[in-house]
Amino acid sequence: MSEFMIQRNILRQCGGDLENSIKRRTTEQYQAEDIIDILEEVTTRARIGFSRITVNKVSPVSLKLDKFKSEQLNEAEVSLHLTDKQGNELSTLLYDPKEAFESDKEPLGEIAGPEFDIILNIERCYPPLLRRHAYPASPKSREALELHINELLDPGVIRKVGHNEEVEINTPVIMAWHNGKYRIVGDLRALNTYTVPDRYPIPKIQISLTQISQEVYISTIDSLKRFHQIVVTPREIKYLRIIAHCGVYEYLRMAFGIKNAPSHFQKMMNEIFAEELSDGWLIIYIDEIILCSKPWEEDINTLSRGLRKI
Repeated sequence: MSEFMIQRNILRQCGGDLENSIKRRTTEQYQAEDIIDILEEVTTRARIGFSRITVNKVSPVSLKLDKFKSEQLNEAEVSLHLTDKQGNELSTLLYDPKEAFESDKEPLGEIAGPEFDIILNIERCYPPLLRRHAYPASPKSREALELHINELLDPGVIRKVGHNEEVEINTPVIMAWHNGKYRIVGDLRALNTYTVPDRYPIPKIQISLTQISQEVYISTIDSLKRFHQIVVTPREIKYLRIIAHCGVYEYLRMAFGIKNAPSHFQKMMNEIFAEELSDGWLIIYIDEIILCSKPWEEDINTLSRGLRKI
């Protein structure tokens, strides 16, 4: 959702956990201390709020938007450094294109873009028979697994394979802890070794941080269940069948853990926001959309354009 802060996910993509591994090297050979210095410099000059779980010593309380709660829309968070006038303008702006946000009636959308395709290496033919048993799980994990499967069945992310349907390939699932809750991830390592890699470039964190440091206002939009909004081509569904203690299911949308998923999403987002990217006020890192500006009026305009494009 839109918020005036830099999210923990963005920082973790730098290669280091700012809370638990301060000395870890980042993907751009920066130390976590360097990234904190950059972000603190931005905060000092631009009065930008950070999430409390990201950097503890810069932790303004976030203000929830009542209109989002009353309409059962996902919450947005706004820095308390904004004036009352700015907060009201932002509240009105975010409430207007509410179809861009998750709601109880529309929990998950479907991106009208290119379907996800799996291209296998013809020199290494994928085994025609690759059936595997479900991994053992504790009663607590089974309960969480069943709950998550039901959450994916309702919006059509997965489909249960009938008992009379032929199944040649299936993949066990594991329970992964992400953002404070469980989610299922298929053990797709075997499939990934046979998949031709997509070399589409992912933006460098160093360049994005440098651009952010020059701005006054920063808004971020986080895509909801990003990969699950992309449809898989029908011919590739057979490769994305998963098995659990409660049956066999197949992904109709792009699955987490599959090779080339980040590259596909990055390419799709770059195509959707090509005009905004060329204007220079928008940054996209896979599913994170960052909008930058100096004057407040410009920030409102750019945020409005970004939300309506979604």
